[in-house]
Amino acid sequence: MANPSSDSTFRLLLSQLDVDGFEALLQQWMAAQPGVTETVDTLVCDGKTLRGSIDQTASGAARFIAQVSLYSNTLGVAIAQNTYATDAGGEIAALRQLLDRVDLNGLLVQADALHSNRPFSSTSSSVAPTS
Repeated sequence: MANPSSDSTFRLLLSQLDVDGFEALLQQWMAAQPGVTETVDTLVCDGKTLRGSIDQTASGAARFIAQVSLYSNTLGVAIAQNTYATDAGGEIAALRQLLDRVDLNGLLVQADALHSNRPFSSTSSSVAPTS
């Protein structure tokens, strides 16, 4: 059984964490690992709604907390992720923010049909989509 005081200490630590800064440091560390730059050539993006995150807005509409991730099969880890509330934005905007933070030179980014619309693919700094 967990110690209640250590649980509150952990929660306090996480509440004060600079998530964007920590994520940037983690990405830099992963990129610096031996062989990473030579082996990562494909990123897969996918969005998921977090189970049990349903909440009601002031207008009575439902909102969920969702997350979109960029996953490297080669590394076996998500190299970047973005969390958003469905009433404040969508997966397309969240993925755009992720792609802006990652160097896409030489990478193939795989996404589902949601991201294949012309306005989304034409704003990316990468090569035009093949399908």
